[in-house]
Amino acid sequence: VQLVESGGGLVQDGGSLRLSCAASGFTFDDYAIAWFRQAPGKEREGTACASSTSDFTNYRDSVRGRFTISIDHAKNTVYLQINSLEPGDTAVYYCAADRLYGSKACALLEAPYEYWGQGTQVTVSS
Repeated sequence: VQLVESGGGLVQDGGSLRLSCAASGFTFDDYAIAWFRQAPGKEREGTACASSTSDFTNYRDSVRGRFTISIDHAKNTVYLQINSLEPGDTAVYYCAADRLYGSKACALLEAPYEYWGQGTQVTVSS
């Protein structure tokens, strides 16, 4: 079982990025998914999550309206579209998958998530 993130990089204030998270060894069909981030010297925090059917989504207040989470089941890949990037978005971004909530809901807390990727760095320059 593996989650591999990609799409991070250096971008200017106000720019956009699309992060990808590809799964192998399992499918997202029964898993809720989430994107977390960890900035230097700070704790990891949840930014966006979605149930496996995408019927339920949730966003951290500070990213709501700028971040969009989506799942492409055919590609077994999860995306995080980030618009209007701010220096405060600089962090390592991780995707995670959880079977507990599955199709019902999702959480922005770390506890339910059993599978984690290694992270991709996003750096926003001012």
